[in-house]
Amino acid sequence: MSYQNLTVETKDELLWVGFGKYEKKSMTTLTRETLEELKAAIAEAKALDNKKAVKGLIFFSHKPGVFLAGMDISVINELKSEAEALRALDEAHSIFNGLEDLKMPTAALVDGVCLGGGLELSLACKKIFVSDNSKTALGLPEVMLGVLPGFGGTYRLPKKVGLTTALDMILTGRQIKGRKTLQLGLADAMLPTERMKELAKTYLLEKKTGKKRSMKEEVEKQIVDNFLTRKIIFQKAREKVLETSKGFYPAPLKILEVLESGATKNRADYLSLEAEAFAELSQSSQSKNLQHIFFLTDNSKKLENKDKLPTVRKGAVLGAGVMGGGIAWLFAQNNQAPLMKDLTPEALELGLKQASQNFSALVKRKRMSNDDFNRKMRSIDPTLNFEGFKSVDLVVEAVVENMDIKKKVFAEIEDYVKDDCLLTSNTSSLSVEEMSKSLKNPGRFAGLHFFNPVNKMPLVEIITHERATKETIDTLVKWVLDVKKTPIVVKDGPGFLVNRILAPYLNEAAYLLEEGVSIEALDDAALNFGMPMGPCRLMDEIGLDVCVKVGKIMHDGLGERATPSELASKLLEAKLLGKKNNKGFYLYDDKGKVIEKNLEIAKLLPQKKVRKDEMEIQMRLFLPMVNEAAYIFADKIVDKAETVDIGMIYGTGFPPFRGGLCKWADQEGLDQIAERLNNFAKEVNADRYQMAPFLSMMINDKKKFYDL
Repeated sequence: MSYQNLTVETKDELLWVGFGKYEKKSMTTLTRETLEELKAAIAEAKALDNKKAVKGLIFFSHKPGVFLAGMDISVINELKSEAEALRALDEAHSIFNGLEDLKMPTAALVDGVCLGGGLELSLACKKIFVSDNSKTALGLPEVMLGVLPGFGGTYRLPKKVGLTTALDMILTGRQIKGRKTLQLGLADAMLPTERMKELAKTYLLEKKTGKKRSMKEEVEKQIVDNFLTRKIIFQKAREKVLETSKGFYPAPLKILEVLESGATKNRADYLSLEAEAFAELSQSSQSKNLQHIFFLTDNSKKLENKDKLPTVRKGAVLGAGVMGGGIAWLFAQNNQAPLMKDLTPEALELGLKQASQNFSALVKRKRMSNDDFNRKMRSIDPTLNFEGFKSVDLVVEAVVENMDIKKKVFAEIEDYVKDDCLLTSNTSSLSVEEMSKSLKNPGRFAGLHFFNPVNKMPLVEIITHERATKETIDTLVKWVLDVKKTPIVVKDGPGFLVNRILAPYLNEAAYLLEEGVSIEALDDAALNFGMPMGPCRLMDEIGLDVCVKVGKIMHDGLGERATPSELASKLLEAKLLGKKNNKGFYLYDDKGKVIEKNLEIAKLLPQKKVRKDEMEIQMRLFLPMVNEAAYIFADKIVDKAETVDIGMIYGTGFPPFRGGLCKWADQEGLDQIAERLNNFAKEVNADRYQMAPFLSMMINDKKKFYDL
């Protein structure tokens, strides 16, 4: 056979099958064509084995840092029915079973990323050898796409690493790195990256590999194999899944069902169960929406001419509070040795403390060594002056949210940096256009809005203005990608994108509280919709003082529909700021964890509580967000629904299984949303629920957000 996607070569008494030589993408994936060639390569291996022409089969990658990143997601996305999915999986199972059934020694040389179908291929081999490359990571992330491993992964992984480890990997999508692969028995040997192919034959044919079980592990295995023990393990796993997923995601429960019911079945019967489960999940709305988000995220990481754009090698932060310290941490984490400037030693100490806490969290989770912690903390250079700023490529201003102060800072900094240094403001709501007026060269300036906490929130809004150059914006997109965040580019306007859409959600929550809806009912309604936290908890997280300030900016910029509730101001007057002073809607301990509901709030809320249907509360919260999204399109803040959905998912935690705000609205039906808005306009408030003209136009034109 003539191979177009694989390389197949007999050398040194082995058959070598290589991936990635002809792959143009950065990540090598399995496609329909690759699977067809893989089938032929395995048949060739079987024929050679029968003739005793080779002694073994080895899979490897031509691309450093990537073995196989799994199945091409577009293949899963193109499956139009359960029957079509079943046919595809039957064929794949036949291929992987054929590999497993080869009598000759077989091995996967895993250097770099080995996920999904890549790991399932490796598990079908008799041995897995991993490289000592720090990029080497093995995992089954299918659950994140709302499906389960469909190429025999749920069958073979427990046999390789044991039930409890397999459950953890399959249910979470967790990736295993380094020596942990050996400790868990996932890998049979670790080889030096540069000599993997050279040593492969010896380790395949001669070396005793694999982890020998200790007496303790043998006893544990016998216990796990016990029927009653397995029942308890699955029961506990099911309870944990329901606790974390709240039942919104069917894939983890289906995974448990397959693993438990298939425990005593032979391979053919088990794989039939796996295929049926995959086929069912692949057609679920949750999986379709999660696949949709995967493509959105993937597209957001694409940038033309990325290699031709300048690279940020050194950063600087102006303002060393909690946010400034977080941004300094981000620079340092990505080896960009930042300067961190403020006016007082006390402020610098606060910024260093924040960076240290972020790094300490990585050390605690064993994702950073103590040596790296010390090295990266030393790379942050606190300063009270502008000395050294001539070497900086990117400055992020993170001083107080006050226009006059920010303009003064930018007027000053311009004289201390080189001509091609990019200047940015981490503002959450102030006009970037107005700020640019303080600069001699506004073309190199833009907004760079981070979300708190910087070390956890994946989104960064890049805010353009009329005089910002394309190279400035593109370079900032490149930098955001380089520091492993997700960028969205939006135009200037009150609240930009995320805060502008989030503001009516929080404002309506405050109005519902004023009407007599309880804090518990309000937060529970949002949680039961799929949000990571309720609006009251979120207001505490943001800070009630910030909510008041942003509310005023929104009202000034957007008019009567953004009239703020008086509740936030009352809370501010009572010095209930939220987490920042441990008192808001809830009380917090010194580590920021909720202790209990704050009874002091009850004095500021109606004594008579009103019970509303949960669906009504949810619609009161989320429909104003959809309406504001329509206003955003009319104002040309963004021009794609994809940008809104990336922003809302990664900036606010909008439920991923719903596909994003615009996707959810399209699926609900814009005409249905319009009807509910009109009803609320009559029953609740005409200004806040007045339907956006752009939304009305879309309905009249029979368009959806994703048609724009």
